[in-house]
Amino acid sequence: MPLLAHWQIDNSLSRVNFVSVKKNTIAEVHSFKKVSGEIEDDGLFEMDIDLTSVESLIPIRNDRMQEFLFQTKQFPSLKLSADLKDVLAKTKKGQSAIFNIDATINLHGVSKAIKTEVLLTHRVTGELTVASLMPVIVNAADFGLSAGLDKLQELAGLPSIAQAVPVSFVLTLEKH
Repeated sequence: MPLLAHWQIDNSLSRVNFVSVKKNTIAEVHSFKKVSGEIEDDGLFEMDIDLTSVESLIPIRNDRMQEFLFQTKQFPSLKLSADLKDVLAKTKKGQSAIFNIDATINLHGVSKAIKTEVLLTHRVTGELTVASLMPVIVNAADFGLSAGLDKLQELAGLPSIAQAVPVSFVLTLEKH
Protein backbone atom coordinates (compact mmCIF):
# COMPACT_ATOMS: atom_id res chain seq x y z
CA MET A 1 0.00 0.00 0.00
CA PRO A 2 1.49 3.40 -0.96
CA LEU A 3 2.27 5.87 1.79
CA LEU A 4 0.21 8.75 0.42
CA ALA A 5 -1.62 9.97 3.50
CA HIS A 6 -1.36 12.75 6.04
CA TRP A 7 1.80 12.44 8.17
CA GLN A 8 2.96 14.72 11.00
CA ILE A 9 6.47 15.20 12.44
CA ASP A 10 6.86 13.92 16.00
CA ASN A 11 9.17 16.55 17.51
CA SER A 12 10.13 14.29 20.43
CA LEU A 13 11.58 11.70 18.02
CA SER A 14 13.12 14.11 15.49
CA ARG A 15 16.43 15.99 15.37
CA VAL A 16 17.95 18.69 13.19
CA ASN A 17 21.63 19.34 13.95
CA PHE A 18 24.36 21.54 12.52
CA VAL A 19 28.08 21.78 13.17
CA SER A 20 29.88 25.10 13.49
CA VAL A 21 33.65 25.52 13.34
CA LYS A 22 35.45 28.32 15.16
CA LYS A 23 39.17 29.16 15.18
CA ASN A 24 39.50 26.80 12.17
CA THR A 25 39.84 23.78 14.48
CA ILE A 26 37.04 23.69 17.06
CA ALA A 27 33.85 21.99 15.87
CA GLU A 28 30.67 22.13 17.94
CA VAL A 29 27.32 20.41 17.39
CA HIS A 30 24.16 22.50 17.78
CA SER A 31 20.50 21.57 17.38
CA PHE A 32 16.99 22.94 17.17
CA LYS A 33 14.57 21.85 19.90
CA LYS A 34 11.37 22.62 17.97
CA VAL A 35 10.75 21.04 14.59
CA SER A 36 7.27 20.68 13.15
CA GLY A 37 5.76 19.81 9.82
CA GLU A 38 3.73 17.41 7.82
CA ILE A 39 3.25 15.52 4.62
CA GLU A 40 -0.12 16.31 3.09
CA ASP A 41 -2.29 13.71 1.36
CA ASP A 42 -0.91 14.86 -2.02
CA GLY A 43 2.71 14.20 -0.97
CA LEU A 44 3.72 17.82 -0.28
CA PHE A 45 6.16 17.93 2.64
CA GLU A 46 6.54 21.12 4.65
CA MET A 47 8.82 21.47 7.66
CA ASP A 48 9.19 24.42 10.01
CA ILE A 49 12.24 24.83 12.24
CA ASP A 50 11.71 27.29 15.08
CA LEU A 51 14.96 29.27 15.06
CA THR A 52 14.27 30.55 18.58
CA SER A 53 14.79 26.95 19.71
CA VAL A 54 18.47 26.85 18.67
CA GLU A 55 20.47 24.97 21.31
CA SER A 56 24.24 25.38 21.57
CA LEU A 57 24.45 24.42 25.26
CA ILE A 58 25.59 27.98 26.04
CA PRO A 59 22.61 30.28 26.82
CA ILE A 60 24.32 33.56 25.84
CA ARG A 61 25.36 32.01 22.50
CA ASN A 62 21.78 30.84 21.92
CA ASP A 63 20.58 34.41 22.51
CA ARG A 64 23.24 35.89 20.23
CA MET A 65 22.49 33.43 17.42
CA GLN A 66 18.81 34.31 17.67
CA GLU A 67 19.41 38.06 17.73
CA PHE A 68 22.36 38.58 15.38
CA LEU A 69 22.56 35.52 13.11
CA PHE A 70 18.98 34.38 12.56
CA GLN A 71 17.35 37.72 13.52
CA THR A 72 14.38 35.78 14.88
CA LYS A 73 12.22 38.83 15.57
CA GLN A 74 12.00 39.30 11.79
CA PHE A 75 12.67 35.72 10.61
CA PRO A 76 11.45 33.30 13.33
CA SER A 77 11.70 30.09 11.33
CA LEU A 78 13.35 28.14 8.57
CA LYS A 79 10.93 26.49 6.18
CA LEU A 80 11.67 23.54 3.94
CA SER A 81 9.35 22.09 1.34
CA ALA A 82 9.55 19.14 -1.03
CA ASP A 83 7.25 17.07 -3.21
CA LEU A 84 7.49 13.51 -1.87
CA LYS A 85 4.60 12.00 -3.85
CA ASP A 86 6.82 9.77 -6.03
CA VAL A 87 9.04 8.79 -3.08
CA LEU A 88 6.07 7.77 -0.95
CA ALA A 89 4.52 5.82 -3.81
CA LYS A 90 7.68 3.67 -4.02
CA THR A 91 7.94 2.66 -0.34
CA LYS A 92 5.80 0.08 1.44
CA LYS A 93 5.42 -0.77 5.13
CA GLY A 94 8.48 -2.55 6.46
CA GLN A 95 10.72 -1.20 3.68
CA SER A 96 13.61 1.24 3.53
CA ALA A 97 14.94 2.95 0.43
CA ILE A 98 17.41 5.67 -0.51
CA PHE A 99 16.15 8.67 -2.48
CA ASN A 100 17.58 11.88 -3.88
CA ILE A 101 15.20 14.68 -2.93
CA ASP A 102 14.81 18.14 -4.45
CA ALA A 103 13.72 20.61 -1.79
CA THR A 104 13.44 24.34 -1.21
CA ILE A 105 14.79 26.06 1.89
CA ASN A 106 13.41 29.44 2.92
CA LEU A 107 15.71 31.05 5.48
CA HIS A 108 16.17 34.70 6.42
CA GLY A 109 13.81 35.76 3.62
CA VAL A 110 15.76 33.90 0.92
CA SER A 111 14.63 30.76 -0.92
CA LYS A 112 17.14 28.30 -2.35
CA ALA A 113 16.75 24.95 -4.08
CA ILE A 114 18.79 22.09 -2.64
CA LYS A 115 19.31 18.40 -3.26
CA THR A 116 19.72 15.89 -0.47
CA GLU A 117 20.05 12.14 -0.19
CA VAL A 118 17.76 10.53 2.39
CA LEU A 119 16.96 7.12 3.78
CA LEU A 120 13.20 6.72 4.06
CA THR A 121 11.95 3.89 6.26
CA HIS A 122 8.31 2.92 6.69
CA ARG A 123 8.59 1.02 9.93
CA VAL A 124 6.40 -1.99 10.65
CA THR A 125 5.06 -0.07 13.66
CA GLY A 126 3.62 2.46 11.21
CA GLU A 127 5.89 5.49 11.55
CA LEU A 128 7.94 7.01 8.75
CA THR A 129 11.57 7.92 9.39
CA VAL A 130 13.44 10.23 7.04
CA ALA A 131 17.17 10.58 7.71
CA SER A 132 19.85 12.49 5.85
CA LEU A 133 22.54 10.20 4.47
CA MET A 134 24.83 13.12 3.68
CA PRO A 135 24.71 16.50 5.39
CA VAL A 136 23.20 19.46 3.59
CA ILE A 137 25.80 22.24 3.43
CA VAL A 138 24.26 25.62 4.25
CA ASN A 139 26.40 28.60 3.26
CA ALA A 140 25.74 31.79 5.23
CA ALA A 141 26.23 34.01 2.16
CA ASP A 142 23.45 32.18 0.28
CA PHE A 143 20.93 33.35 2.88
CA GLY A 144 22.27 36.79 3.82
CA LEU A 145 23.68 35.52 7.13
CA SER A 146 27.34 36.56 6.72
CA ALA A 147 26.98 39.87 8.58
CA GLY A 148 25.37 38.01 11.49
CA LEU A 149 28.26 35.55 11.62
CA ASP A 150 30.72 38.45 11.55
CA LYS A 151 28.89 40.00 14.51
CA LEU A 152 29.01 36.71 16.46
CA GLN A 153 32.73 36.44 15.71
CA GLU A 154 33.29 39.99 16.98
CA LEU A 155 31.23 39.49 20.15
CA ALA A 156 33.03 36.25 21.00
CA GLY A 157 36.46 37.66 20.14
CA LEU A 158 37.16 34.83 17.72
CA PRO A 159 39.59 34.91 14.78
CA SER A 160 37.11 32.96 12.62
CA ILE A 161 33.75 31.21 12.37
CA ALA A 162 33.17 29.02 9.32
CA GLN A 163 30.72 30.50 6.80
CA ALA A 164 29.30 27.09 5.83
CA VAL A 165 27.81 24.45 8.11
CA PRO A 166 26.77 20.85 7.53
CA VAL A 167 23.19 20.16 8.59
CA SER A 168 21.89 16.65 9.30
CA PHE A 169 18.46 15.43 10.31
CA VAL A 170 16.40 12.47 11.44
CA LEU A 171 12.65 13.03 11.26
CA THR A 172 9.98 10.69 12.57
CA LEU A 173 6.48 11.17 11.20
CA GLU A 174 3.26 9.59 12.40
CA LYS A 175 0.17 9.00 10.29
CA HIS A 176 -2.85 11.19 11.12
